[in-house]
Amino acid sequence: MQPPRGRRTANDHEARSTGATVDHRQRSPFRPARQEPLLTRAIPVAAELPHYRGPSARRDAVAGVTVAALAIPAAMAYAEVAGVSPVNGLYALLLPVVVYAFLGSSKQLVVGPEGSVATLVAAAILPLAAAGSKDAAGMASMLAILVAICFAGAWLLRLGWVADYFSRPVLVGYMHGVAVVLIVGQLGKLLGLSIDARDPLPQLWEVITKLGSVSGATVAVSAVSLAALFGLRLVMPKLPAALLIVVAAIALSWVFDFAAHGIAIVGSIPAGLPRFAIPSAGFADIVKLVPAALGICLVSFADEILTARSFAGKHNQSVRGSKELLALGVANAAAGFTQGFSIGASGSRTAVNDDMGARSQIAGIFAAVAVAVILIFLTEPVQYLPKAVLGAVIVFAAIGLIEPHAWRALAAIDPVEVAIAGVTTACVIFFGVLAALVVAVGLSVIDTVRRSARPHDAVLGWVERLGRYADVSLHRSARVTPGVVVYRLDDRLFFANARYFKGRAREAVRAASSPVHWFVLDADAITHADSTGLDALLDVTRDLRRDEITLVVARLRTRMEEEFEDAGVLDEIGREHFYPTVRAAIDACADRTDSSRDREG
Repeated sequence: MQPPRGRRTANDHEARSTGATVDHRQRSPFRPARQEPLLTRAIPVAAELPHYRGPSARRDAVAGVTVAALAIPAAMAYAEVAGVSPVNGLYALLLPVVVYAFLGSSKQLVVGPEGSVATLVAAAILPLAAAGSKDAAGMASMLAILVAICFAGAWLLRLGWVADYFSRPVLVGYMHGVAVVLIVGQLGKLLGLSIDARDPLPQLWEVITKLGSVSGATVAVSAVSLAALFGLRLVMPKLPAALLIVVAAIALSWVFDFAAHGIAIVGSIPAGLPRFAIPSAGFADIVKLVPAALGICLVSFADEILTARSFAGKHNQSVRGSKELLALGVANAAAGFTQGFSIGASGSRTAVNDDMGARSQIAGIFAAVAVAVILIFLTEPVQYLPKAVLGAVIVFAAIGLIEPHAWRALAAIDPVEVAIAGVTTACVIFFGVLAALVVAVGLSVIDTVRRSARPHDAVLGWVERLGRYADVSLHRSARVTPGVVVYRLDDRLFFANARYFKGRAREAVRAASSPVHWFVLDADAITHADSTGLDALLDVTRDLRRDEITLVVARLRTRMEEEFEDAGVLDEIGREHFYPTVRAAIDACADRTDSSRDREG
């Protein structure tokens, strides 16, 4: 095809080019990064070993022990949330953490029991088994294996891109909803009440109806624990406050015999490391667990990849989505076969790990060793831990999830995003996490369609201080050429916005301060046009022509030029009406207007 008049070709620029030419038939202008060795791709932490020295080992050891100190009480507390024994939470800090240390592509991420995942586990298994029973532990382990199968399937199908479709408003609303669910779920422990309900609102109502049975001693323990947790965070934020409070509570419970005063304690915890076992569950129960497994897979991966990428960005590192799918899948399988339950990423422990100087997953191995030492030698004192303290630890962590500035940031961008976050939060509280995610993602899709149907556009004028054409609504000094309207559409031109484009073109003409003879379409942002969009462009061309207005196109991309050619749009508009820049198009319009006046004169 011959290039349209006024458009520069590659030959026009050849004389000015001083670099080497590219033979597009021989090689691509893009060059991917050199592939890493097979061992490093399979086990990313292996890349650290050749230059791993004493200082690095000391940093990783300190970070690992500190993370373990935070993880131990949190894991026991989240095990209670999940409806299993606290020891099952400790088991989930062993082999799953080691597996991720070898397979994960993030150097800072910490995995283990987490609040949102524990909530989903409880929602799935408690209708099938009594909380804290062996059956509940078996169901939780089977669920972890099903989650691992979901991750394996996603890895085989290369579905790592799915996490990109969780928008920021969805995640903000989801995390705040989970925070409310966690806090309400711990009210029974904090007040010394036995709560049978499993959903937040029924739990809250049951707490209100049983306020007359509140245990004063338990409330005192809860209040002191919460005050100490927040006080230590305020005064000495780098100390492992949760671990210190747990240790102090164990000592006080043993000395003053809290159990004799009606304060519930964790009770006996079996010593030793978990044994490998295949969890047993009936086929009917497995079928009931499958939807929850899919939800946990989706939720934990979205949370994990976002957390991992945020910390990797601080250190100019990269995280591979496919590798994370594999690592989380194997880690969940390890949890299922070692009497644990489904695990996820911990943002708070990852932040501590990074702050303590950890720069490799070897810190995770140190953390697992520290937990193993606890299980082998220190389970006897752990049995005296008051459940109210575990509840306080969860409430403390849940309050840490509440971020008012996240809502302010959404409001500054778009009120619709605040609405999506708010609906997500409400759905988590009223209908559960899985239903909330379905609703929230649906709202995000609807919002995407809404934005596509009414994309940003602008009428342009010349701004002297910028030396270019810019949006006249943003720049009051912009000068508009009489008789010419310059219009820019900042999106694709396709079926969703085709009608909007036609209407806005007419509105731009009607709003002009002088009679319009030329309509310049700045097409630089139009990277795709479907048949409906091209038909809309033809309709605009013909409508303008009937009003004796000529449509001119500026800055059309080469690939789009080919689409215009194939659809016959190029000939309909006129090849002579295409220009490489907006300024060239307007100059041509002015020249032709002057020539026309000269002929009339």
